Amino acid sequence: MTDTDGSNVLFVVLDTVRKDRLSVYDDDVTTTPNLREFAEEAAVFEQAVAPAPWTLPVHASLFTGLYPSEHGATQENPYLEGATTLAESLSAAGYDTACYSSNAWITSYTNLTAGFDDHDNFFQIMPSELLSGPLATLWKTMNDNDTLRGVADRLVQVGNKMHEHLAEGGGGDTKTPQVIDETIDFVDESDDFFAFINLMDAHLPYHPPEEYAERFAPGVDSTEVCQNSKEYNCGARDIGGEEWADIKGLYDAELAHIDDQLDRLFSHLKETGRWEETTVVVCADHGELFGEHDLYGHEFGIYDPLVNVPLMVKHADVEPERDDETTVELVDVYHTILDAASAEGRGESLQSHRSLLSPDYREFDADLGGVPRGDVGFVEYHQPVVELRQLEGKAEAAGIELDEQSRFYSRMGAARTPDSKYIHCTRIPDEAYDLTEDPGETTNLAGTDAEPPHLEDALWAFLDEVDADWPAEADGADGDVLDGMDTETRDRLQDLGYID
Repeated sequence: MTDTDGSNVLFVVLDTVRKDRLSVYDDDVTTTPNLREFAEEAAVFEQAVAPAPWTLPVHASLFTGLYPSEHGATQENPYLEGATTLAESLSAAGYDTACYSSNAWITSYTNLTAGFDDHDNFFQIMPSELLSGPLATLWKTMNDNDTLRGVADRLVQVGNKMHEHLAEGGGGDTKTPQVIDETIDFVDESDDFFAFINLMDAHLPYHPPEEYAERFAPGVDSTEVCQNSKEYNCGARDIGGEEWADIKGLYDAELAHIDDQLDRLFSHLKETGRWEETTVVVCADHGELFGEHDLYGHEFGIYDPLVNVPLMVKHADVEPERDDETTVELVDVYHTILDAASAEGRGESLQSHRSLLSPDYREFDADLGGVPRGDVGFVEYHQPVVELRQLEGKAEAAGIELDEQSRFYSRMGAARTPDSKYIHCTRIPDEAYDLTEDPGETTNLAGTDAEPPHLEDALWAFLDEVDADWPAEADGADGDVLDGMDTETRDRLQDLGYID
């Protein structure tokens, strides 16, 4: 271990957390009082934009500083390959690095844990040691070897199927206390640390600890409400107002539990004298939809409840104030952490105008499509594969025929400024919104005189810049993406439980 020049870094991702359900962003919401207290000493950003609406591509962007089309960990190929990660750069700079999560995407299996000295995914069935510590290298070797990969795949399949079985029945306790315990042990044993944690409580299905359920969802049986977004999205199950209220209550209970656990970690850092010397970044990777636009979960859409995410940063060079004007892209968090750690990126190099610590943050030299580059954030949602096959299975079981000329089969992209947004999909009409007058994105202005100017051009300029492989307009080909996929990728998707 060598001495480092920067601060310690604690990076917290609140998986699937909507901005409007946090007390930080709404004084009338009571879910997260401890985070609200943290926010008093942090910069709080209102206009943070996630590069995608689901875990894998967002974390790959956070860890590489690249957009989904650049790092390639997307729907069609759910593995990060050929990119140097933040953890690898910080390890090289002398930091002890650790990743603790209960998210099945953040494992050696997908290569997202590359560079972490220690990592634990807290699988409920599969021994965590199998994917962490000294055996991480062996696990990667198994996946890179044609003969051994089948063994690794079967182990993942068993773990995921058992986890799904427990979760559907209300079993499977939260792993967040263990994540916090492990993080505390790690920072106590480290002089210079980069600790990444992902907290999964707010991800479906919602089975909060009893004491939190009693506060936010009294009398609600979590096994009786709809916990499968595919059933609702395909039309196999309806959800009424009372049931939505119950679902949101369970969700809020999960947030309250996260809040208390984070407070335990933050309090420990303060009690041990580590708080002042630690940069703390808290964000969500994406949000969740509760019936808006007739969608449930975080699939088949890129509306603001999914991609306008919470972001808070505590660092001596960042003013502890609320910023409701600056567009922040989660891709910029990569550069911010490199800057805080005084480390150069070994893959994507540190760009000062992308660091929130820099006085020239978001001061780009050029426009994109007539829009100042610093004003706009971009979102990509690649052609659905992992969610679509489950949706089709639920629809078929209910005797429902899905419309292939629909959002379910579309690739999507969006350009977003604090005031407006443009969405392009391959199979349904484009959408444009005035976010100031219509934050709920209910009145489509695309093709009208009121359409926000230049955002469509900015989106296409961005897609060209990142060399996005955009399919032809609704020609039917992209709906058959699995048919053209190699056997290895199909098998891995199946083993992860995302296709039948």
